Amino acid sequence: MAKERTKVFGRGAHSCQLCGRKQGIVRRYNIYFCRQCFREWAPKMGFKKLN
Repeated sequence: MAKERTKVFGRGAHSCQLCGRKQGIVRRYNIYFCRQCFREWAPKMGFKKLN
């Protein structure tokens, strides 16, 4: 019997945890938010804009 392929390679591997968008994912620190959601939630998570 052949094993089912479970890994997703390429762009479809990750999506935003809040809205499900697949473009512009912030993966640093294992956040996995799209950049739009990250801008909204960053101050609440303790990130500060430096300039």
